[in-house]
Amino acid sequence: MENERALVGALIFILLIVGANFVMFLIARSWAKGGDSRWMSALRDSLSKPLEGSSNNSMDELRSKMKELEGDRKEEK
Repeated sequence: MENERALVGALIFILLIVGANFVMFLIARSWAKGGDSRWMSALRDSLSKPLEGSSNNSMDELRSKMKELEGDRKEEK
């Protein structure tokens, strides 16, 4: 008798959690797809464009310095 009650309680608990997750999924899906979803396009744009910033500038500086050094080395030969 107590095992059956525990089993029913566990099943109800599992169903509540699955139901809550399904409702949250539906809410998030409708929020992402519906109407004006600028945040999705902004996220997509930010992930697709290359990283620009101080690290990219320092790499450009390093590349130019390497080309300059290679040019000096070739002139010495």
